[in-house]
Amino acid sequence: MQTPLSTTPFGRRPMTLGMISSQLAAKAKPETAIVHKWHVFQHIKEVRQVLGATDRALTILHALLSFHPETALEADGELIVWPSNEQLMARANGMPPTTLRRHLSVLVDCGLIIRRDSPNGKRYARKGQGGEIEQAYGFDLAPIVARAEEYKTLAGAVQAEKKAFRVAKERLTILRRDIVKMIEAGLDEGVPGNWKRFQHAYQEIAGRIPRTASRQLLESLGGEMETLRREIRELLETFTKTQNPDANESHSGRHIQNSNPDLSSESERGLATKHEAGGDAAANHNLRSLPKRELPLGIVLDACPNIRWLIKEGEIRHWKDLVAAAELARPMLGISPSAWREAREVLSDQQAAITLAAIYQKADQINSAGGYLRSLTDRAKAGKFSVWPMIMALLRAKLDGSKPTPPPAGGPAEQGKPTQSGGYHASAELRASLARRPK
Repeated sequence: MQTPLSTTPFGRRPMTLGMISSQLAAKAKPETAIVHKWHVFQHIKEVRQVLGATDRALTILHALLSFHPETALEADGELIVWPSNEQLMARANGMPPTTLRRHLSVLVDCGLIIRRDSPNGKRYARKGQGGEIEQAYGFDLAPIVARAEEYKTLAGAVQAEKKAFRVAKERLTILRRDIVKMIEAGLDEGVPGNWKRFQHAYQEIAGRIPRTASRQLLESLGGEMETLRREIRELLETFTKTQNPDANESHSGRHIQNSNPDLSSESERGLATKHEAGGDAAANHNLRSLPKRELPLGIVLDACPNIRWLIKEGEIRHWKDLVAAAELARPMLGISPSAWREAREVLSDQQAAITLAAIYQKADQINSAGGYLRSLTDRAKAGKFSVWPMIMALLRAKLDGSKPTPPPAGGPAEQGKPTQSGGYHASAELRASLARRPK
């Protein structure tokens, strides 16, 4: 076979330096090179994003390789295939003609194939008297043979990068789990320490994790998480060493007593503040007369606007957003994980989040938020608690505060806190609904 003379594309397709580079790479192939075409194709699939190839382009490349009769491609053999567009479309699962032409150009631009166009742009082969091919026009697969080792090396590098990314992601996930559970253990066990600082540090690092992150960013954030985890771990280990080594959950009465040191104080002070934020709702309202439907999220947010401050940009659009905000408010209120867990089990996640939002709204009027939550949880177990009266009481307080009052003599209200004058507007329907409710 004669060496193909055509090096420029037919028609309006321009010649580019990338085409010249691909042709030079094809000429530089070792004369004795023999590659398995499907092995090379697998390597190309793994590095397609590095090469800039598309899924459709690889579908066409697979079809082109299938037109070569041999599995082994030899550098000194016939490497040009000349299928028509109709044949290519048939083997490419019925790809449309425009899509086929576009992705053929992608293969050329990526240097995976070379166009060997005939004078009239048709693809064909001219055979001699003995049936041997003298001249062929079509797509040259020589770059696949010439760059087979390069594709193999690239595939190895891509696999190593994927593994490193997976390891970094798994490490970060484990670190996040460890930190959260160790903080909860420290709070439950009453370990002295600045747990609020640990929580804020964790939330600050976790807040910088994007939906899609590079391996380098994951490793960097993982390093920060590791430092925080080590600090918390050392604090817990130091506290454990100072305790009675014989103490454990199964037989140590002192350990059982101190496993949640805030429980008794929360309960005592919580019982003394039942009247706060609607705590005596059962005495003032008949629970059977309350609406059977769930509280609308909009009314809850109207009654408890402070909970928005805990969410980035104040976006609470779904109940799961409110539950997430309640998770952030819990440690700020000093509520232990066990009290929050029990409230969610008894009230459900949604009702517990509403309750905690109401507590957060009136935090300045409650001595012990943890004890108050436990008291409400106990009332809910006895069927004597509903979130409706609590939210309605907060709404009535806002409506009463929205009435015009003379400006205070001491100057403007403290920055960042809602004032009593003109800060809230309720619809006529909501006012009528509140008016129908017994006070």
